[in-house]
Amino acid sequence: MLELAVKGNKWYWGWLVVLLGVIGAGFGLYLMQLKLGLGITGMSRDVSWGFYIANFTYLVGVAAGGVMVVLPYYLHDYKAYGKITILGEFLAIAAIVMCLLFILVDLGQPMRAFNVLIYPTPNSVLFYDAIVLNGYLFLNLVIGWNVLEAERNGVHYQGWLKPLIYISIPWAVSIHTVTAYLYCGLPGRHFWLTAILAPRFLASAFAAGPALLILLCLFIRRFTNFDPGKEQIQALAKTVAYAICLNVFFFLCEVFVAFYSNIPGHTTHLKYLFAGLHGHGALVPWMWAAMIMGFTAIVMLLVPRWRARHGLLGIACVLVFGCTWIDKGLGMMAGGFIPNPLHEVTEYAPTGIEIMITIGIYALGAFLLTVFYKTAVGVKLEVETE
Repeated sequence: MLELAVKGNKWYWGWLVVLLGVIGAGFGLYLMQLKLGLGITGMSRDVSWGFYIANFTYLVGVAAGGVMVVLPYYLHDYKAYGKITILGEFLAIAAIVMCLLFILVDLGQPMRAFNVLIYPTPNSVLFYDAIVLNGYLFLNLVIGWNVLEAERNGVHYQGWLKPLIYISIPWAVSIHTVTAYLYCGLPGRHFWLTAILAPRFLASAFAAGPALLILLCLFIRRFTNFDPGKEQIQALAKTVAYAICLNVFFFLCEVFVAFYSNIPGHTTHLKYLFAGLHGHGALVPWMWAAMIMGFTAIVMLLVPRWRARHGLLGIACVLVFGCTWIDKGLGMMAGGFIPNPLHEVTEYAPTGIEIMITIGIYALGAFLLTVFYKTAVGVKLEVETE
């Protein structure tokens, strides 16, 4: 089926060339980081996880969000999602590949990634995180590709895929649950030490993943001959609306518990994020911007006539994507490290090299997604014209 990916106009090939250029630039800077070490990043003794892990955490949620189309289609036989399920699965593949790359560039010495296989440690959450991420990548590759090939051939997918499909649904939940356990399993970091972190991660995932999928569907609808369907887009929009409401509710629960109990280990992190601490407040504008974007998106998504207009829906999804990225990426990461256990503030900001390497990884994800979507849309159009 990949032959469909080599058929495109000048805009398609131009886009791929641009992405390859960005990938090349990012890889060149990564080689510089590999040579000089992580000292050229903004990370320090007090902030040992930075921009790379922040984006890793967020993209795990984007990948997990794909289950919101897989579950209704395969488990509840919601046939309308048949047109876009493959788009959700391919989005999950691209997101997981980017997640794994963010882990590699954060390691400093990428060969240490093999230690998970050479020296397995079942008592470590990192061990299980490696299993669920690679397993989810494998499941989506096998299921997505074989189901799409069966659709192209006009036959039902083979029976041996059914168990894998059922396994992939709880597996999608597990990838972000285990990622949350990486954080809340660190007792010295009070900001992360909360039982509600995993549900909060999942709520933001089920908002961000479908929001990005809606944006991609709107793009495909606008620039190709394939229509993902108005019913499908509106159903996804309702999912995003409920999920972002749930995410905000969980966050407000965290705020209430922290300030009502008035435990310094919990309140100081929130004070740093939203009001600044000891004269430091680099993230304050970002966090309030995220709050404004989140509540604006909720209003836009909960009003049916606004949600039905694709222009406003696209804006709402951009706001959801932006607010969840700031909250779970920047806020969650920096909030856990600042202040440190001694209540000292060492602020973190990514360097230009970190940002460019990150853009390079996103470009690689966009390249894979473009090729996968070109193939999927090509198959869908072939089937529709038969």
